[in-house]
Amino acid sequence: MKTLKIPEATIIRLSVYSRHLTDVDRKGIITTSSGEIADGVGVSPAQVRKDLAYFGEFGTRGVGYNVKDLRQHIMRILGLGVDWSVTLVGVGNLGLALSTYKGFRDRGFVITSIFDADPKKIGTKIENIEVLPIEQLETVVKQNSTQIGIVAVPASVAQETVDKLIKAGVSAILNFAPVVLNVPPEIELRNVDLAVNLEVLTFNVCGQRCY
Repeated sequence: MKTLKIPEATIIRLSVYSRHLTDVDRKGIITTSSGEIADGVGVSPAQVRKDLAYFGEFGTRGVGYNVKDLRQHIMRILGLGVDWSVTLVGVGNLGLALSTYKGFRDRGFVITSIFDADPKKIGTKIENIEVLPIEQLETVVKQNSTQIGIVAVPASVAQETVDKLIKAGVSAILNFAPVVLNVPPEIELRNVDLAVNLEVLTFNVCGQRCY
């Protein structure tokens, strides 16, 4: 049986829909429509319906969607029905900002360990989590059954860091280091290069006059 491949853009929009529905639910609204969801997130009603159709039938024709039910369905689709143990490696300016970001826990991503190679940072606490030396990474990550690793280290040590995370048993990595990483096919890897995103913005702002 052929498995239906879900476009990545659809998954990204589902995340946006779930946040919108969370806000709507907090306002006490019981039902909503594809048009209202579309207006709230900046897409077309047809796009909302198409994205949801990948995962089954939701809502009632002429009535709309029950906000709580649809939100729960989407959260379950995204794997957000449980907490995910996350480890963060690298406590520079970016790593520090990530470690204190409240939005992670709100979505079920719980930072359970933090590591750094700087002796001045080791032993300090961030959000009541002690910064540990890299040498303890494998042991602690295994003990915590950590599934996701966030890499916020310099590019020169990113591959080495990722190798340690994989050896420790993580199954997914969010990488902020501006470097191409090699990982086994079974490891989920997402790269976030902030400079590249800024360069896309400057290209779009500049237009053809720049070349």
